[in-house]
Amino acid sequence: MNQTAPMPAPESSDQADSSVIALIPRINIHAFCEEQSTATAIQAGGNDRRMSKAHLDVHLGGILAAIQVYQQQQTPDVLIVETKKSRDEVMSELGHLAQVCEPTTKVIIIGQINDVVLYRDLIKAGISEYMVAPINEMQLIELIAGMFDDPGAEPVGRVMAFVGAKGGVGSSTIAHNVGWYIANKLASDTVIADLDMAFGTTGLDFNSDGIQGIAEALGAPDRIDQVLIDRLLTKCTDKLSLLLSPSTIDRDVKVEKDALETVLDVVRKNVPYVVVDVPNIWAPWSKHTLAHADDVIIVSTPELASLRNTKNLVDHLKTVRKNDAEPIIVLNQVGLPKRPEVPVGEFAKAVGITPSFVIPHDALTFGTASSNGQMVFEVSAKAEGAQQLVMLAEKLTGREPQKKASKMKMPSILEKLKGLGKK
Repeated sequence: MNQTAPMPAPESSDQADSSVIALIPRINIHAFCEEQSTATAIQAGGNDRRMSKAHLDVHLGGILAAIQVYQQQQTPDVLIVETKKSRDEVMSELGHLAQVCEPTTKVIIIGQINDVVLYRDLIKAGISEYMVAPINEMQLIELIAGMFDDPGAEPVGRVMAFVGAKGGVGSSTIAHNVGWYIANKLASDTVIADLDMAFGTTGLDFNSDGIQGIAEALGAPDRIDQVLIDRLLTKCTDKLSLLLSPSTIDRDVKVEKDALETVLDVVRKNVPYVVVDVPNIWAPWSKHTLAHADDVIIVSTPELASLRNTKNLVDHLKTVRKNDAEPIIVLNQVGLPKRPEVPVGEFAKAVGITPSFVIPHDALTFGTASSNGQMVFEVSAKAEGAQQLVMLAEKLTGREPQKKASKMKMPSILEKLKGLGKK
């Protein structure tokens, strides 16, 4: 059993932001539970996106069942055992477990006794952590993630997936502008990955005809590493790089979800922010990308079709991302002349989420930016749409809006004269 003694697990997962919990690596986790409720909670944790790479097996039977199993096979990377026994009985059973447990295995005990003395004894015995039942799935995920989190490793970047409720809602434009702002105004290294292989517009929006990096990377999943990704990135500015799509209908690019996940994992290890432009295509790889992103931004317009699709997307994401924050909804092109629209309030009521950002229709600003290969901030930084995008970028990066320095009010000549007259 592992001899390191980590800090006690948090009492409640609500104390930490679940979106910043590290991804758990490709490890084997076995659990032997006494209570069905504990087994259910652990299995629910295994369905979380942060555990998608780990292999989890959940059994009933507690410590004694685990001892029997591992007399015949090697123990996993993480072993979770539940016990309802007293302190002395627990210590006795652990002595037998230690005889069949690999030294590298990290052991987590789930017990019924909330006793600091027992906790210290277990840690001295080589147990990695002790948790008091009932357990919380996010509490367990955070605990396991912390065991494999290397303090000396570079922080892993956040993947922000932008998707349109339907074609033509402006999802790509918003994704590109947010990525540009994070890189150039918030001074954070950023990569924008265009996943629309046939009709991607990243190259047009940034006036770039660089290498078709994403297609090359997906075509060689076995060779993907940081060196290859660096070669396939197109440098846009000092802080911004692009992973461009072919943007041609003459080339068929097969997208496999595992290959795409590998590409994004390599990219996020090198930059703090990865903006993923997901096309309005419902395929296994697009579903997987949305389910496993750190943040999902749904761009919609105030129309019936967009409302229906947004509702469907929200319902799906709430199911597959139970432990994550709700997707951010951006309502775009609001106030288009002569178009019947669903009011924002009714849109929010139908979807179940109030749009976080409402961007008014501004054909001049957005059209000029698109035609010139510029960002809206370069065309009109004070436009309402540009200001909404600034707030979206700040929300995604956790940056507080910069407060303008207040100007010191100088006393007028008349006020000075009045002051002299009173003396």
